[in-house]
Amino acid sequence: MSSPYEGLQNLVDQLPEFVQPLVVAGMGMIPYVEGEGSAALGILVGINPIVAALAGAAGNILAVIAVVLLSSRVRESVVARRARRTAPTTVSVGATSTAGGSTLVDEAAVGAGQETGTKPAKRSKGRERLSRWLVRFGVPGASILAPLALPTHLTAAFLVASGTPKHWVILWQVIAIVLWTGLVAAAALGVTSLLGW
Repeated sequence: MSSPYEGLQNLVDQLPEFVQPLVVAGMGMIPYVEGEGSAALGILVGINPIVAALAGAAGNILAVIAVVLLSSRVRESVVARRARRTAPTTVSVGATSTAGGSTLVDEAAVGAGQETGTKPAKRSKGRERLSRWLVRFGVPGASILAPLALPTHLTAAFLVASGTPKHWVILWQVIAIVLWTGLVAAAALGVTSLLGW
């Protein structure tokens, strides 16, 4: 029985061997494809299963680390801006009639009145599920279960935005990527063996 991926296998065979894992790693950087999808596709087109799994996981890990570092910088900037905005800064409003001094008003109190009446942002089902898992299982459980709801790129950004330290997010995302990529690669290897590809 010929493989339905035969044309793709021929295309991959034309690439030099050292480029094949780079292609798999590049696919692993794409959200929704990730390490699992790229490793499985690499195995299905005839790349060595261990090489495909390592390359897919490596590409996904590199992309997630980049997302975590970028998200962390954005979060730090937002938190610092909010802290400056809500710091107990005082503003002179006007002179009093008796002492000739100034009446002081807290800027945060003035700004707080403007924020009322805004609607909370609607969240996707995947983000809602991830939020529940984060509360119930913590960062380790949420990271491992998250690929069932969202891509690891979005999960990593969500965890950083929720205040989880970036080194903790990276650690558990790497564990989750390796676990899921290994499981899917083993399943893909089983499928190819079973079908005789």
